[in-house]
Amino acid sequence: MKNLILAIFLCFSFFAFAQSGPQIKETFQKIKSQTAIDASDKTVYDLMDEFYQKSLQADDDEMTPETVHKIERAASDPNTKNLHLLFLFLMYQQHISQTVMAGKAANPEFQIETMALLENEAKSVYGKIPAIIYIYKTEALDAGQKKVEAQATVTSGLKEYPDSIPLKVYGYLHTKDEVLKKDLIKNHPHHWMVQQFGIQ
Repeated sequence: MKNLILAIFLCFSFFAFAQSGPQIKETFQKIKSQTAIDASDKTVYDLMDEFYQKSLQADDDEMTPETVHKIERAASDPNTKNLHLLFLFLMYQQHISQTVMAGKAANPEFQIETMALLENEAKSVYGKIPAIIYIYKTEALDAGQKKVEAQATVTSGLKEYPDSIPLKVYGYLHTKDEVLKKDLIKNHPHHWMVQQFGIQ
């Protein structure tokens, strides 16, 4: 299991500017084959949800050190169940963070492939897709110029998470729906995404 943890962190570096789907799938399958999968253990699901609540749903988009510590602790614990899901999630985060810091555009193929894997695996393990996956999948599809699929993802996400501010923002940006716009302006004027996209 120590090899698994080492592989995860090596993969973070390897995939920082990842290029293709087959490499992602191959590495992911290796991690998955060494991971204890348990649908009743919600640790990883809860971490993704906490990340979503603190960084995307909250007005100020500020991740707390406590949440970061929880994620680091789970990622480095060989007994963490469903670690393959956390691996994919962190791999995606790493790619986005490193491309932003380098002043480069993220790789849409990598984004779409990673989110497709994460969506399918989360649904397979938990029977439900965390809100953050809908959001990241929408961003990935937008980056890949797949606007119709992106809007379909927003629509599906809002059915599951009707109070998701990021999904409402993306819904409005795709459709210019005045109902969504009024809701965002009235109920969420201070949310960082509402302000970033100048919705007023």
